[in-house]
Amino acid sequence: MTGAELKQLRNDLSDALARQLTAADMARLCGLPEKGGADTIRRWEVSGPTVEATKVLRVLAMASERYPILEKFDIFDRHDVREEDRPARRAAFREQMRDEARRRLG
Repeated sequence: MTGAELKQLRNDLSDALARQLTAADMARLCGLPEKGGADTIRRWEVSGPTVEATKVLRVLAMASERYPILEKFDIFDRHDVREEDRPARRAAFREQMRDEARRRLG
């Protein structure tokens, strides 16, 4: 993930959560320490995040409709889920991801 992609992710998550996310908010979502976490996010928005942070950010990105549901989380395309039920289950999953992000933000 590049710095520009991280900036775009912050904007996309802001849209998904109906709340403008700050660098401090993103730091909280990533589990960074309160002291210095926002500065780390701002640095990453220039240079790109670490590999470990990118993994966390890809999971958080699933709260937004603009990002795919990662394969290991995709339980919707299995043979035991009726095709007509899949869109509703995906929507419920994304809402669950948004709720988790809101919980982390307090």
